[in-house]
Amino acid sequence: MSQPLVSPSRQDWRAHAIGHLGWARGAVGAGAGIALAGIATWLVLGLMPGGGSDALPFLVAPLGASAVLVFCVPASPLSQPWSVIGGDLLSAAVGLIAGHMLGDPWIAGSVAVAVAIAVMSVGRCLHPPGGACALLCALGASGRVPWDWTWMAPITANVLLLCAFGWLYNNLTGHPWPHRPPRVVHIPPPAPDYSREDIVAVLEDWNEVLDVDIDDLDAFVQALLRRGRAA
Repeated sequence: MSQPLVSPSRQDWRAHAIGHLGWARGAVGAGAGIALAGIATWLVLGLMPGGGSDALPFLVAPLGASAVLVFCVPASPLSQPWSVIGGDLLSAAVGLIAGHMLGDPWIAGSVAVAVAIAVMSVGRCLHPPGGACALLCALGASGRVPWDWTWMAPITANVLLLCAFGWLYNNLTGHPWPHRPPRVVHIPPPAPDYSREDIVAVLEDWNEVLDVDIDDLDAFVQALLRRGRAA
């Protein structure tokens, strides 16, 4: 019996939804990660001495942006575990310090974001939601009822739980996390070959930061060369 035909448009939709990093995969993972982080954080805070859960949130807004990166672009250098953990937590600490030291929300927020970017860059954990963590904590620490260091409890719990679920979900759905670039076997082409240093040199000439690892670029070019030779 002949197999039922599937229209190209339906095939394209299915691939876009559930195929290679489809939106459905990212949406389900991010939603589940946020839900689990919220529930677990609520339980953790409920066990704190003095009933601290009444004054602390069980979810913080920047976690939503971290979830987009972790589940939708898990190969990005900005989405790796150290980037998420270091970027969010270091930036949150910077925000609390700036808020307490400077007092004024406008000045504290501006300084906190600037310093957080510098700290993340030096610490090799650049993570865009870290800027939101810095701003949130700076505004909270310089508000009418200044946030103290207990606010690091829900933020830390959120980030660690999101990363734990991200590790499980990404690996189970075929996207190893932390990301490991494909192993590259260089095959000398008939034309002059290139080296990894050539890629670095081109990126330096462009003077731009691309959201892709150099080893992934190398693997991509090699795959193109192999495909061209096989054609």
